[in-house]
Amino acid sequence: MATTQNYTTHTQYVTAYHRVLVPVLALTLIGSAVNLYLSLGDHERLYNASLIVVLTSLLLLLAFLTRIFALKAQDRAIRAEENLRHYVLTGKLLNPRLSVRQVVALRFASDEELPLLAERAAKDALSGDAIKRAVQNWRADEYRV
Repeated sequence: MATTQNYTTHTQYVTAYHRVLVPVLALTLIGSAVNLYLSLGDHERLYNASLIVVLTSLLLLLAFLTRIFALKAQDRAIRAEENLRHYVLTGKLLNPRLSVRQVVALRFASDEELPLLAERAAKDALSGDAIKRAVQNWRADEYRV
């Protein structure tokens, strides 16, 4: 049974990524570094051991970059959606002083709360976390990467 999304339940963890891929890659990097260290005196194993360290490092970097790129693309879409929603509600675009983090946090505000909370966020330079905590009527976002 799905729970209602709110401040304490809105974060999303993808088991395959957060609990399998990243830990396995981190352990593989540690193991390959140990193997490289043990291979330092053996010139026959040194090339293979160093290659495994490099490839594992690159795989770990690739895992992080693919996540970051997806989040950045989604943040751009959220910024455009929230700008449109604010325009529909108020006839004005969002305050340009709002950062992407602030706009992304504002997506959880209900239509009734959005204009005042956006104004307050720009005026008081609220953090994304402070904005999310200030939301009274949570608007769920089930499509976040």
